[in-house]
Amino acid sequence: MDQSTTSSFCNLGILDSLSNDSICEILRSYNGFCAATQTLLAAVDDLSARRDFVAHVHSLCKHGLDSLVRDHFLRVLEETFERNGASRFWRHFEPYSNVTGLNKNDDLEIDEDEILSVLHSALEEIYLEKGYQEKCLLMLVHAFQSYKKQVSRDTRDLDAERNHLTTKYQWIVSSVLTATLPRNFRVILHWYFKRTLEELSTRMDEELQDHESQSKDGMDLDEKGKICNKVGEMDVDECYNDSRYSENNKLVNSIGKVVLHLRSLGFTSMAEDAYASAIFLLLKAKVYDLAGDDFRSSVLQSIQSWIQAVPLKFLHALLVYLGDSVSYESSSSGLKSPLASQPSSFCPGIDSPSEGLVRWKLRLEYFAYETLQDLRISKLFEIIVDYPESSPAIEDLKLCLEYTGQHSKLVDSFISSLRYRLLTAGASTNDILHQYVSTIKALRTIDPAGVFLEAVGEPIRDYLRGRRDTIKCIVTMLTDGTGGNSSASGNPGDSLLEELNRDEEIQEDVGIDDDFNTDDRQAWINAARWQPDPVEADPLKGSRNQRKVDILGMIVGIIGSKDQLVHEYRTMLAEKLLNKSDYDIDSEIRTLELLKIHFGESSLQKCEIMLNDLLGSKRTNTNIKATISQPSQTSGENAISMDTISATIISSNFWPPIQDEPVNLPESVDQLLTEYATRFHETKTPRKLQWKKSLGTVKLELQFDDRIMQFTVAPVHASIIMQFQDQKSWTSKNLAAAIGIPVDALSRRIHFWISKGIISESAGVDTSDHVYTIMESMAETSKNGAGSSGIQELLGGDEEEERSVSSVENQLLKEMTVYEKFIMGMLTNFGSMALDRIHNTLKMFCIADPPYDKSLQQLQSFLSGLVSEEKLELRDGMYFLKK
Repeated sequence: MDQSTTSSFCNLGILDSLSNDSICEILRSYNGFCAATQTLLAAVDDLSARRDFVAHVHSLCKHGLDSLVRDHFLRVLEETFERNGASRFWRHFEPYSNVTGLNKNDDLEIDEDEILSVLHSALEEIYLEKGYQEKCLLMLVHAFQSYKKQVSRDTRDLDAERNHLTTKYQWIVSSVLTATLPRNFRVILHWYFKRTLEELSTRMDEELQDHESQSKDGMDLDEKGKICNKVGEMDVDECYNDSRYSENNKLVNSIGKVVLHLRSLGFTSMAEDAYASAIFLLLKAKVYDLAGDDFRSSVLQSIQSWIQAVPLKFLHALLVYLGDSVSYESSSSGLKSPLASQPSSFCPGIDSPSEGLVRWKLRLEYFAYETLQDLRISKLFEIIVDYPESSPAIEDLKLCLEYTGQHSKLVDSFISSLRYRLLTAGASTNDILHQYVSTIKALRTIDPAGVFLEAVGEPIRDYLRGRRDTIKCIVTMLTDGTGGNSSASGNPGDSLLEELNRDEEIQEDVGIDDDFNTDDRQAWINAARWQPDPVEADPLKGSRNQRKVDILGMIVGIIGSKDQLVHEYRTMLAEKLLNKSDYDIDSEIRTLELLKIHFGESSLQKCEIMLNDLLGSKRTNTNIKATISQPSQTSGENAISMDTISATIISSNFWPPIQDEPVNLPESVDQLLTEYATRFHETKTPRKLQWKKSLGTVKLELQFDDRIMQFTVAPVHASIIMQFQDQKSWTSKNLAAAIGIPVDALSRRIHFWISKGIISESAGVDTSDHVYTIMESMAETSKNGAGSSGIQELLGGDEEEERSVSSVENQLLKEMTVYEKFIMGMLTNFGSMALDRIHNTLKMFCIADPPYDKSLQQLQSFLSGLVSEEKLELRDGMYFLKK
């Protein structure tokens, strides 16, 4: 008897109570038991020692040594498994010890079929070894059972004995394998399932395509349009009964066999993790393949159909093979999935899906929604650029976010994209505004309440407030069908006119009720539709559920005041009206009526008077020309008919400040204007005309020796070219004096005619005095490197200095200049001040004529100008005097 055995007997405390004969019997039985155990476990399928083994167990149990028998047998079983099972099993994978990562199949420097075969043979070998050891363990259980029957015939604890020993052995197997687990085994498992499932997926995809083509061949045109909705509703059992699926079924059984072996070795979670990872990789690849960069079609239905037709079909077959296909209704765990309240409809084609399959479906769908959501969020900037053509992608994203609830991810990612790609100095204000409008239109589909749109739009609005041309660009988008983008084709998505039209339709659709006024009706509608804000909403912003997402309201919110927008609109309208060569203002009237719906009639009253001036000018012009009974009193070769003139008569008190510069018109034109003014006075006594001679447009036809050219230019350009009718060459000083403008202004204006090859420029006697000469023929023009032939219609005078109306920026600069010294004095005394403090101080102390009545945004714009002029500097939101 060895020392460990003696210790065991001592612990049992029975040696003192035994006789010498009993001790000898125990020693013989124990030694025989140890020898029989070694014989049984050492030889595979050799049960010749079974009779002796059982006899020795009975003898030891008779003396109350059953626990000794269990412990020794399990210890030897563990040693044998570690030596004959685990070591041999891991030895199969030693050639692949350098394999630590298998992201691609190409990473393997071995034959793929070889490692597949090695895995199968290794699992088969250890499975047989484990099976034989389990058979030996059952032999011990049967020995205990037979002894119990001989002694008491009480077999109540026999099942518990068997379960106890089986569980302990399973724990031994799992512990030994886990303790000796090589690093590359998990990687090999992942690769195995990835490769086999890719093969299975390819076959299933081919079957799915064949099924679609066969279905389409047997349908009429109307039924073919519905095939995409039927793909996800295929009967899974039909595919199993299909003869073509037999090969797939073999592959599923092969995978299932590997999973069963791994489960028996204690690798249940590792196996599930491996094939789950492979399934999710396939699903992710499928989502990327279906979605990609195509934003003009919805892909969510196709993804759901593929999940039904491929991974769920495989999982159903696998769970059936593994014996885990307990129906949902018969599940006793009590952890039923909430979306499986109607399992038959939840998993089409399966009458009674298992709880495991239901949970797999939920996992796959959530992963698909989240993957598509992340893909669309990463491309959201491009999607919004393509809106509204990309609206299917927006709808898919909306459904994904409703499923996952990860709206905050969209907000954070999109704000980052905006700051990196849009809110930069290289982007034009027009582009930023167009993207902002498209963002509002796209995101209100996802977020009708505007909670997340508020967060996304905040950095855009802050950035646009710092740009000087923001108001001008907004007004252009409100009044121009191309949104101020000359290269645009009039896409309504680039203009805010459609939003004005929408507001008008809403106004027309509101019915009049005798019992409720409009506010009461809207209050009831809002109350019925109320929902709490999402948890991600900023509580400081307030609820936005009680009003719709108003694009115009959000655009005006950039400016801060509708008065500034109306002021800019009035300035741009004046510029447009003054440059009209006819009285066609139908589009301007329509736009004004739409603006009045949104901004109110009182704020646009001056603009309405301006349009009325155009209508009155048309009537007056017609009446004056009707009084002509004979040709104009001006005569001669260059006489001009009264029919060629059309005057725009304005009420100057209601128009923005008009920029006018003195200019001498040709005598014939001057006489015509004088005669027109006289006839106006006769018909409109006592009113008189005061001409703004530098404003308006002139249509010219220039006849040369070899060509005729037509132009539409400003009066000053017409005056310049008409001076060359009688005199072919002019010095710059003489020409400037004849026209009545400074020499430097002449140099800027005459450059238009030089660029058209009509006038040439040469140096004069005095270096400061240039000589301008008319080019009578194309030959002369070619010598100067410019020119054109034929009849042309060109527009001249489109430089910035040709504006007829003072810009809003210039008007603001003039109005704010009176406060510049006061601001400088404040900063001298206080050192530094924030914007709002400067604004409040001006409101408090500048109450004399003129009183300070500017908005915070106007003051910020003026201070930005002082910073650009290096009179002030801005650091951390504080203004300082420039040192």
